[in-house]
Amino acid sequence: MELFIVSAASLLAGFVDSIVGGGGLILVPTLFATFPAAHPATLFGTGKGASVWGTAFATLQFSRQVEMRWAALLPAAAAGFVAAFAGAWLVTVVSPDFLRKLLPGVLLAVLIYTVLKKELGRTHAPLFSGDKEAYLAAAIGAATGFYDGFFGPGTGSFLVFLFVRVMGYDFLSASAAAKLINTATNTAALILFVAKGHIWWHFVLAMALANVAGSLLGTRLALKHGTGFVRAFFIVIVGALILKTGYDAFLR
Repeated sequence: MELFIVSAASLLAGFVDSIVGGGGLILVPTLFATFPAAHPATLFGTGKGASVWGTAFATLQFSRQVEMRWAALLPAAAAGFVAAFAGAWLVTVVSPDFLRKLLPGVLLAVLIYTVLKKELGRTHAPLFSGDKEAYLAAAIGAATGFYDGFFGPGTGSFLVFLFVRVMGYDFLSASAAAKLINTATNTAALILFVAKGHIWWHFVLAMALANVAGSLLGTRLALKHGTGFVRAFFIVIVGALILKTGYDAFLR
């Protein structure tokens, strides 16, 4: 029964993650509720072991139909990979609890800005090119990668927003870029968890297959309906993140 529950959650998480990120809203609480006595690191490692595959397949699907500015995105992914290790190391010596009360406010600001700027992210018009685009994308990758390793909630949504607001991408292209960087940061975290033995391989296979199935479905919907659909989905997911992180910070 536990395998069925976490696999179903992984499928839904893969669907959400493939569009704008936020799959952790579904998968992580399900893992903690299903295995309340397990070590948190083992549950995070098992979740990463499943979700990294869905994110990777989403990246592949997007790359076939969406412009991927590889000259900027590959350095961003590399920077995210390294920074995620640094963030994961820091969390072993410094508690990230101070971020819990800040996060809902930051997400609320992102949501308000996106709603008010109705044309934001509707047109794909990159603002930079060449080395400047690569440096800025790497800075975004490093900042979000470090955050992902250190704390994590909302990483995919922050990536999408930054590529839209800073880089001038539309929401569909920003989501594609976010998937590549998220794959790199998740891989870094997964390597760390595996090295420390915090993963349940007997659950990972089924959960990974479910996550990929959800990811393929979500990616097809995003590609079919375009940037307007992704923007609307982004607003919904950020709203859900505000409620979840606000509850965790102030009410739990």
